[in-house]
Amino acid sequence: MSIHQPEDSRKVTTRRLTEMKKRGEKIAMLTAYDYSMATLIDGAGMDVILIGDSASNVMAGNVTTLPITLDQMIYHGKSVMKAVKRALVVCDLPFGSYQGNSKEALCSAIRVMKEGHVDAVKMEGGEEIKESIQRILCAGIPVMGHLGLTPQSINKFGTYSVRAKDEAEAKKLIEDAHLLEELGCFALVLEKIPATLAERVAKELTIPVIGIGAGGGVDGQVLVMHDMLGITQGFSPRFLRRYAQLGEEITSAVQHYISDVKSSDFPNESEAY
Repeated sequence: MSIHQPEDSRKVTTRRLTEMKKRGEKIAMLTAYDYSMATLIDGAGMDVILIGDSASNVMAGNVTTLPITLDQMIYHGKSVMKAVKRALVVCDLPFGSYQGNSKEALCSAIRVMKEGHVDAVKMEGGEEIKESIQRILCAGIPVMGHLGLTPQSINKFGTYSVRAKDEAEAKKLIEDAHLLEELGCFALVLEKIPATLAERVAKELTIPVIGIGAGGGVDGQVLVMHDMLGITQGFSPRFLRRYAQLGEEITSAVQHYISDVKSSDFPNESEAY
């Protein structure tokens, strides 16, 4: 198995992502929420690191992404940014920090940039958050869009099933994708939609399209780090490929430690002063 190494150590920018799309180079994107993991992920050559509101689930133990606050996202942003040297770092604006109030949206985005020190923000939705996106972009803050399955709207949809399977929803998604590009978003995430629809959107747009559960016809892929490393349990959607089973390894290591402590094997003479 060949391991990809980044072509150089230059900082990844929004412009470089567009250049990658133009030359057909796929974009690798993964979540991170803390300094230690971000150090490893960035050092491995990741193109984009997403400080996802999925931290609500995998870090805070919430059932949905809705409870996480702006202050919590800023905390995760600060932690990740202290580690990253190469990747472009994008931070989710959490639920309630931008919907329905464009002035509040701008204030939220400014706080994330000033206090979290991240490179860009990500927002879920299309036409319905147009004014918020415009205000944020006018302040010079890069915005990544997000369409398809939008977890912040889970209570509206009532299910995490595949989106845009019917013609009307697919038509709206295409229109929203073009709108986001026209507004000035530098990239777009498409989550859990039919692969043929995602490929069509990626071909029609000039900005990079990153997929999660959207097939291989897009410009790049994103996964939640805890999922692909096998740290999370009981979550196995079709789109998820587990690259390790760290959950099992961590449990085994902890059990070994407990055993060594109970038996007085740890610490031994060489581990004492």
